[in-house]
Amino acid sequence: MSRKYRKTRPRVSESDVLPTEHCTELYPHESIIASIKDTADKLKQDQATRGDLKILDRALKELRYAFKVFTPYRKQRKVTVFGSARTLPDDPAYQQALQFGRRMAEEKWMTVTGAGPGIMEAAHVGAGTDMSMGVNIMLPFEQEPNYVIHKDEKLVNLNYFFTRKLLFVKEVHAIVCCAGGFGTQDEAFETLTLVQTGKRDPMPIVLLEAPGGTYWNDWKAYIENNLLKHELISPEDLSLFHITDDIEDAVDEIIGFYSVYNSMRYVNGRLVLRLHVEPSNEFVEQLNIEFKDILESGIITKVDAHELEMDDEHLVDLPRISLLFNRKNLGRLRQLIDRINSELAPAPGEEEEEEEE
Repeated sequence: MSRKYRKTRPRVSESDVLPTEHCTELYPHESIIASIKDTADKLKQDQATRGDLKILDRALKELRYAFKVFTPYRKQRKVTVFGSARTLPDDPAYQQALQFGRRMAEEKWMTVTGAGPGIMEAAHVGAGTDMSMGVNIMLPFEQEPNYVIHKDEKLVNLNYFFTRKLLFVKEVHAIVCCAGGFGTQDEAFETLTLVQTGKRDPMPIVLLEAPGGTYWNDWKAYIENNLLKHELISPEDLSLFHITDDIEDAVDEIIGFYSVYNSMRYVNGRLVLRLHVEPSNEFVEQLNIEFKDILESGIITKVDAHELEMDDEHLVDLPRISLLFNRKNLGRLRQLIDRINSELAPAPGEEEEEEEE
């Protein structure tokens, strides 16, 4: 399969991830820390139980340390790979995940996994230690850090699934799900739910079918026959994920999403899309025609960076478009981003080479 996109500018992500909704002012760090302390003080007033206090204490400690680990790598594009801990090295799915991790490392993307054996180990083997990060869950069975990430400074050990799952989605720019058990299904559905409801910005979600397998295609048949057929989801929601058994197609899906699109913010109620290529006035007019259905009112326009976006200084010069999005049709928003990437992405061989830092 020929590749559609060769470069994705892997080191120009947001340094302050997932703030999505900007307030009308940027509150200083000190005031936010003071608010956290005030909340802690109120626990005494509430006469919180020992069990509740232990959960809050442990969760806060886990997230504080995890954020510390991830902060130096925030501008680096990363992909989370989910899959079974029980897949053995001689399984074709293991070798496929290994090759995928290797290909993403070649594209200068880091690979995040649950740090365990099976598919998680395979993706780390392919990516190599330098391009791997691990978010390990401490269980009495089946879960020890794999040999690639074991004792590495980019490994975080967590007691709670909910803190771990937050990191899986918050700190990355794409999700790849291989075949797995309840945990993999849970992670796939949660990621789709977060993107479908706008609680997480749009990102590529690739369901990687094992060679000759039917795991995700059978899953899609269930989705179409039981959710879509009964109008429990919308037709455009099928745009939120991509099923393939081809590694290069999976890489293309991820790379292509960021070939023009960089990130998004809500600024004073308007959605701002940051792009790597400035669209022509004619193309913006075409977008207004094709995507009028997702506008609350007004039109899509080209804008400059707002003062509330100055927290990401390295993104200030990027071109932008702004729209009053209805915040409902997230599948259509994904289609809008795909349309922009398809129209404005440079042809193969015309991409700008990334400058080394």
